[in-house]
Amino acid sequence: MKILTRLTTIVLLNFVFIASTYAQTKKQTIVYTDIDNFWVAFDSVQTTTDSLKQLNILQRLYVDKGTPGLKAFMQAKGYTTAAWLDCIRNYPKYWASIRPKTLKIKEVNKELDPYIAKFKKTYPAFKPGNIYFTIGAMRSGGTTQDDKVLIGAELATGDPEVDISELPANTQNWLKTYFGTYPFKDVVLLNMHEFVHTQQKGRANTLLTQTILEGTADFVAELVTGKVPAMAYMTYGKQHETELKNKFKEEMFLDSYGNWLYNGASNDFGVADLGYYMGYAICKHYYQQAKDKKAVVKELIELDYSSDESIEKFLTKTGYFKEGFNKAELLKSYESKKPTVINLGSLTNGDKSVDASLTEMTIYFSKPMIKNRMSINLGEGGEANFPIKKSLGFAEDGKSIKFQMELKPNHTYNFVITGRGFRSVDGYPLVELPVSFKTK
Repeated sequence: MKILTRLTTIVLLNFVFIASTYAQTKKQTIVYTDIDNFWVAFDSVQTTTDSLKQLNILQRLYVDKGTPGLKAFMQAKGYTTAAWLDCIRNYPKYWASIRPKTLKIKEVNKELDPYIAKFKKTYPAFKPGNIYFTIGAMRSGGTTQDDKVLIGAELATGDPEVDISELPANTQNWLKTYFGTYPFKDVVLLNMHEFVHTQQKGRANTLLTQTILEGTADFVAELVTGKVPAMAYMTYGKQHETELKNKFKEEMFLDSYGNWLYNGASNDFGVADLGYYMGYAICKHYYQQAKDKKAVVKELIELDYSSDESIEKFLTKTGYFKEGFNKAELLKSYESKKPTVINLGSLTNGDKSVDASLTEMTIYFSKPMIKNRMSINLGEGGEANFPIKKSLGFAEDGKSIKFQMELKPNHTYNFVITGRGFRSVDGYPLVELPVSFKTK
C-alpha cells in the first residue's frame, strides 16, 4: 500500500509503566505518553481551520513533546508534522472511530505475565528494551529500532468497526481484510513477534535471509503463545506448502522481496506476505527434527542475518529441501525464464533519426504478460526526455502493449522498461530494458 504492508506490532517483557521518564533500565518498559499527547493535540487542532496554526499546534503539543520512541518512529517511517495534519484533515471519520480503541491499548498489561515468563524460559538470553505506543500517520502499525519496539496504535488497534470509508480504495481493501482478523485480540502473539526482532542482529540482502528473519519471529512467538497469526498467509501457506516451496526455492536467492514480503495481494498467489509462512515453515521443520529444542531457539534468534552465506549454510542444515539446492544453478535457471522485449514495433532502440510525427509505440514481449501490470520509468533525461503520454492497452494475447507518444523534432528521448511492473503470466519479471532514441 504503502500505508503499511504487514502490521508489525507490540511486545512486552517484564514492564514498568512510565508516563514521563524514558531512561533506559534493565527492566522492560512500556510508554503510552505519545498516545495521550496526540489526542490533546488533536482536540486543539479542531479549534481552528487555519492550516498553519494547526501545523504549529501539532508540532508543539505532539512532536516536540514526543518520546524517544516517537522520534525513532518518525525517522524509521519518514513521518513529518505535515503528514499527521494531512491525515487528520482528510479522514475525520477514521480518527473518530479509532480513538477509543487506541485508549484501550493500556489494558494489555493485565494479559502478559504468563507469556513474559514463558518467553524468558524459552530464550533466557533475551535483552530487555522499551515499547513505545504512539500514534503514527497511517503508514505502519509498528516496527523496531535497536531495542525499541515502535507501535502505531492508530492501525494496530483496528477492527471491522473502524470507519475506513474516507480512505483511498486500495487502502480500504487492505484494511478491510486486516481489520477483519481483529488484530487487537491477538495482541500478545503480535507483541512476541516484534520483540523477537529486537533480539536479532543484522538485516537481509536476499529473500531467503529476510524470510528466515521474519519466520523466526513468527515461530518463536508461536512457541511462547501457542498461536499463529490470524493472517491469510498462514492459512494459505499450510494448504499450499508444496507449491510454495517449489516456487520459493526458485526465487530465494534474489535480492527482491516483492512477490513474497511486504506486499498486497497483487502477486503471483493472490495472498500477501507468503514469505512469512515460508520462513516459519523452515524454522518449524528444523525445530521439530532437533533434540535440543532450547538450543534451536537460541540459534534461530542469534543467526547473523547480515550474512547471506551464514543463512545459506543454516538452510542446508535444516534439511527443509531434502533434495538440496545449488545457488548458481537456481539463479541461472530463474534468469533464463524471464520474459524479454523482442522489439518496439516501428521504433528502433538507439535510432538517431526517428520521425517526429510518430505517435505510437508498441512493445512486443517474448511471453504473454499479466495485463494489469506495467512500469516504465524516466530515463537519464528525466521528464524533459520522456515521450510517453499514456497506455493504450495490451493486445488480447498479452504479448504486446501499445503506448501513445508525443515527439518533437531534433530531440533526444529515453526511458526504462522495467521488470518492477511488467511480469509474465507464469510469474517472472521482465528483463529491464533502457530505451534511447533521437528524432530527426
